[in-house]
Amino acid sequence: MPRELVLGNGTLLINFDKNYCLRDLFYPYVGLENHVGGYEHRLGVWVDGKFSWTDEWKKKLSYKRETLVSDCSLMNNEFGIEIKASDAVHYNKNIFMRKITVRNLKDEKREIRVFFSHDFHMYGETIGDTAYYLPSHDAVIHYKRRRYFIISGITEDKDGLFEYAVGSAETEGVDGTFKDSEDGKLNKNPIAQGRIDSTISFKVKVPGNSEKTIYYWISVGKEYEKAKGLHLLVKEYGIEKLLIETEFYWRSWVNKQGIDFADLPKKIIKLFKQSLLIMRTQIDNKGAIIAANDTDNLQFNKDTYSYMWPRDGAIVAYAMDKLGYMNLSDKFFMFCNRIVTKEGFFLHKYSPDGSLGSSWHPWIMDGKKQLPIQEDGTGLILWSLWNHYNQYRDIDFVRPLYESLIVRCADFLAGYRDKKTKLPKPSYDLWEERYGIFAYTCSAVYAGLTASSEFARVIGDESRRKKYSKAALEIRRAVERYLYDKNLGRFIRSINMIEGKMEKDTTIDSSLYALFFFGVFPVDDKRIERTMNSIKESLWVKTRIGGIARYENDHYHQVSKDISKIPGNPWFICTLWLAQWYIGKAEKENDLKEAKKILGWAVKNSQSSGILAEQIHPKTGKPLSVSPLTWSHAEFVIAVMNYLDKLRELVRKK
Repeated sequence: MPRELVLGNGTLLINFDKNYCLRDLFYPYVGLENHVGGYEHRLGVWVDGKFSWTDEWKKKLSYKRETLVSDCSLMNNEFGIEIKASDAVHYNKNIFMRKITVRNLKDEKREIRVFFSHDFHMYGETIGDTAYYLPSHDAVIHYKRRRYFIISGITEDKDGLFEYAVGSAETEGVDGTFKDSEDGKLNKNPIAQGRIDSTISFKVKVPGNSEKTIYYWISVGKEYEKAKGLHLLVKEYGIEKLLIETEFYWRSWVNKQGIDFADLPKKIIKLFKQSLLIMRTQIDNKGAIIAANDTDNLQFNKDTYSYMWPRDGAIVAYAMDKLGYMNLSDKFFMFCNRIVTKEGFFLHKYSPDGSLGSSWHPWIMDGKKQLPIQEDGTGLILWSLWNHYNQYRDIDFVRPLYESLIVRCADFLAGYRDKKTKLPKPSYDLWEERYGIFAYTCSAVYAGLTASSEFARVIGDESRRKKYSKAALEIRRAVERYLYDKNLGRFIRSINMIEGKMEKDTTIDSSLYALFFFGVFPVDDKRIERTMNSIKESLWVKTRIGGIARYENDHYHQVSKDISKIPGNPWFICTLWLAQWYIGKAEKENDLKEAKKILGWAVKNSQSSGILAEQIHPKTGKPLSVSPLTWSHAEFVIAVMNYLDKLRELVRKK
């Protein structure tokens, strides 16, 4: 089930699904150690002798304007109950906070009990947890090894927990304490260990057509004393104050640039700002930029997207730099400097702590050694780093990275080429599916070498400037020679050497946009125009949903075999690449209309909270695969910024 709300501060990340169930809690890294693991933390209500979990209630989940504070409403007409909820992770303290306002829609005064269930899988495991009720804190504590969660709350009438229960779960036919809730009572069992869960409840007496508020929190720490300190801080200051300061912080953070959005409609501006905030939740405070943190993807391949892909990270850092978030991208490039191999390349993907992530790319294929790399990731980190320097001109930041990161990677890119063709040697494509020599990879390597040449110029390293510039030029010429098909009149996806013979893959692939975006060829090159027109004509999904597929006959999460109408599922990033082409080639203001339409398309197909998935169903528009995908939000932000830059340029030319 796609994630509908993401809340975080770069150390603690919380995800909710569309049913308003908490499904993920990551700590102490964004993307590493999911202590809920996709299981459900539920909210329940007992009134007039009847109980219901809010999963099936009518609901609307969103965010308060320009914040990472939720704005949710839940309605049960049968019960005559409405709930207004605000949820947040404190902006710099590891506290998850909830304000639950319960409204009695009937005329008579009623006793209403609200239940919070907790199904932790600490460290992502199913054994060895402990939970207990601590009367001195009026709290339930879950812990294992060096992870502590202190759960408590208070009503507006200053009443604490009404009841609690801790017990076994999913063992020997025992469902868990959440089932104990459904008669409106909890058994107050004080401690349990092993595979366990817990539930707490609050009681409020609400007059007719009135409301009462419950404040709930989880304080998180590596040691009991750290979690206890945060728990006591909440009791001293109160959730209301902490929510307000978190709301103000995010509103100030997202508006730091004071952007003039010109003619863009409010709905695009709203998604732009929400995209920035959502991207921030996926960036760990120690530098890793995570692709996605939707544990629901586990059902498909028993692994997640909770890794730092060099390619995704470089593009997100580029987007953040365009908005002036220097501190975040600084940390990302320092992270890259720590993980780059001594040979000068990046491997497939990395865990948020910098350790090597899982991979399906082998070191040997058909009995021959190979490097299991996506070379585009190495090139794009250099390209993104140059844009970082170009934005801030912070030579003191770049100078220590010159030998250890820039030169090391650039030497690898310049040397890891076929002596005959001068093209990069084969590697895996950006989609992580094929091994060969790809137009996208060539473009990224060209961009990385060009960036490195510029760095060498700034440093005064003339011999390396010439070396990297020469290698980039050779790649450009080789792309013209080997990856342009005169018969088709456009560029092709890739080539490969099979038993000494060069074979072409002419599949139309949306990633061919890279040839102009990364500067290999100008956007007004006729060959680029024909290539992009072929993408628009062949990959546009011909349903009411629309959007651009990755490539012809894309099998990943494929829902239709009617390739003539649905070449693949529409992806946000691929559709936004088409917008980049419209922006790049615009010569007058009216030429930007098609790009603006695509920005509107992204808004229309976002989730109600503003979250962008990886891809959407071509017939229903519902999210497919992970949601949110950080890359999707980054491409939206980049497209908006490039649109505004181009618009200003065209206005000046009038």
